[in-house]
Amino acid sequence: MKVRVRRVSAEVVPVGITTEFIKLESFLKLANAVGSGGMAKNFIQNGEVDVNDAPCLMRGKKLVPGDRVRFDGVTYLVKNAD
Repeated sequence: MKVRVRRVSAEVVPVGITTEFIKLESFLKLANAVGSGGMAKNFIQNGEVDVNDAPCLMRGKKLVPGDRVRFDGVTYLVKNAD
């Protein structure tokens, strides 16, 4: 039996990108929120990822700086890499 532990964090974790946008699936990997693209795909398709406070089922959703992604109790902020 697999048990999934959820992290709960009140802070927002900034994640910098060097391009104009990034796809949601790639963002989850970049943020080290998931271990692989396959895992990201499953979590997204199961409705476990929110983008800007709304569930998102599109793994190719384009994220731009300022977008917020909530997954597994953690909120990530997409920002320009400094």
